[in-house]
Amino acid sequence: MIKEYLPTFVEKYNVDFVIANGENATHGKGLSRNHYFELIDAGVDVITLGNHYLSKNEIVRYIDKVDCLVRPLNLLHEFGGEGSALFDVNGIPVRVTNLLGSAFMTESVNAPYLSMLDLLSEQEEDCIHIIDYHAEATGEKCSFAYAMDGKVTAVLGTHTHIQTNDARVLPNGTAFISDVGMSGFYDGVLGFTKETVVPKIVYGESGKMQTPDDGNGVLSAVVMKIDDNTFKCINIKTIKYVESEHEN
Repeated sequence: MIKEYLPTFVEKYNVDFVIANGENATHGKGLSRNHYFELIDAGVDVITLGNHYLSKNEIVRYIDKVDCLVRPLNLLHEFGGEGSALFDVNGIPVRVTNLLGSAFMTESVNAPYLSMLDLLSEQEEDCIHIIDYHAEATGEKCSFAYAMDGKVTAVLGTHTHIQTNDARVLPNGTAFISDVGMSGFYDGVLGFTKETVVPKIVYGESGKMQTPDDGNGVLSAVVMKIDDNTFKCINIKTIKYVESEHEN
């Protein structure tokens, strides 16, 4: 979906910078080195991660050798790479930060809000600052966004794979959405085939969830227009492109 359709949306909306959460890119869990470069070659400028950041062990061998990969900032243990990175986009500084939420997640992490306060206190430059908030609970994401309103440019939720209908600009200029949604297989469950998920989730059977080789896909995203001087968001628009809805 990214390879085939991303260039179209980049051209349509005159996009300057593309961020993609890639933590499920490799067969549903983790990000292999090859898939990292496939996403970059497809037009993604920076890739963020999430709770499956370590699901492919090879990441420890390449994360410090690549320039466009941001792992969760608030991990409890030492890990390679960076949880926040600054990029130059046509002369405009853009910071991308990745955070793991704490509610209903199996990973134990440093408090997201306190981790962000520490980062902001160390930040020397004014910049566009976009946070990928990878978390389960919409209430946690929304509360965090209000706490960050006016301090960062955007708090974009990821993790639940289903695009939410609450994209908006908060009163002090921070864009927010509970979940951007996924790009992948549409006619299943969270990108996996329903035949391998329903028996596992509903009936308690064992088995590995699988991604299909073909089928209808979906591309989910948001597009933001940001003021180059104030670094506040002017507007945020959702994109949800489903192949089956655009067949000739």
